[in-house]
Amino acid sequence: MFAERVLSGMRPTGRLHLGHYHGVLKNWVKLQAEYPCLFFAADWHALTTDYDNPKGIEASVWEMIVDWLAAGVDPAQATIFIQSRVPEHAELHLLMSMMTPQGWLERVPTYKDQQEKLSHKDLSTYGFLGYPLLMSADILIYRADKVPVGEDQLPHVEFTRELARRFNHMYGREPGFEEKAKEAIKKLGSKRAKLYDEFRTRFQQNGDEEGLALGKALLEEAQNLSMGDRERLYGYLEGSGKMILVEPGALLTEASRMPGLDGQKMSKSYGNTIFLREEAESLNKKIRTMQTDPARVRRTDPGDPEKCPVWQFHVIYSDEPTRNWVTQGCKSAGIGCIECKQPVIDAVLKEQDAMRERAQPYLDDPSLVKSIVADGCDKARKLAQETMREVRDAMGLSYS
Repeated sequence: MFAERVLSGMRPTGRLHLGHYHGVLKNWVKLQAEYPCLFFAADWHALTTDYDNPKGIEASVWEMIVDWLAAGVDPAQATIFIQSRVPEHAELHLLMSMMTPQGWLERVPTYKDQQEKLSHKDLSTYGFLGYPLLMSADILIYRADKVPVGEDQLPHVEFTRELARRFNHMYGREPGFEEKAKEAIKKLGSKRAKLYDEFRTRFQQNGDEEGLALGKALLEEAQNLSMGDRERLYGYLEGSGKMILVEPGALLTEASRMPGLDGQKMSKSYGNTIFLREEAESLNKKIRTMQTDPARVRRTDPGDPEKCPVWQFHVIYSDEPTRNWVTQGCKSAGIGCIECKQPVIDAVLKEQDAMRERAQPYLDDPSLVKSIVADGCDKARKLAQETMREVRDAMGLSYS
């Protein structure tokens, strides 16, 4: 069995904003206390869309990692590294590209979505078509069994699971695997052996997931199987052999509720962001000039919090008594919009004070960040090399 392990990465886009914090980083901070975690800067992924202008990627990586540390990602608890500093990612990507059907890549939902969103760029490249495979290699190289994703990323995890299954089926066969599996079936006893064959047929011929679940349950209950026979029968049930690459599971994370200053999703492209380490004066100005309910033309006009972008900030940052005060004051025109914004300003400033404090040592001495990343790259590479040894061996490329 393989150890529990979480893997997540982020494309380097420079300074991060509150949408990144509430959508991803807050969850990373929670996960690092619960599981062994690997968090990486996906600089090769940045090249899939920005291959024509890669000069800013390196600076963006360092800036982004400082923001991670400011948000509370702890190098004592999590491994922080840069994708391109672990070349085994590229090796696994290359080897898996030899066995990945092109149609699988073209069917990934985000492939066409991204092409439409970025229609001003020429994305008819091999790298762009193959980025879901690179994403899968990122996960599989660490045998990560947990990948935190939003609902829109679930197809990528399923794609990775299918690739792992295909790889294990093609290359995970020990000599005489089928004969050994058939001998192990006999050890189940005639009644259970018959059920096992039935469940295996249901899954492999009809894709019946219930058949797979029942087959696994039957093996879990079997008392007289050695560990080796049990593994063989799990593999034979699924149509694979020995498990080399681990099928990851998705850790579904809630979509970020963090709105932008205009009520839309917070995004640099909309120009509606508050950065993670925004200067206090700038932050104050941004929130004080936020749009409010258009019905409140004058101070004496009553409003509706549900129609005001500031209210969405209160939902995230304010306690219940403050939200009640806002609701009552806005609807009765008992408070003005500037008064309503002040608790939000205070709460965001308080949150950011802690981030600025955590970031300061790294800003004073950038070599500290580089040391953390160098250490993280070493740890990540050891894990990746271990996987690649088994992958090469399974594919007959070990040359030992």
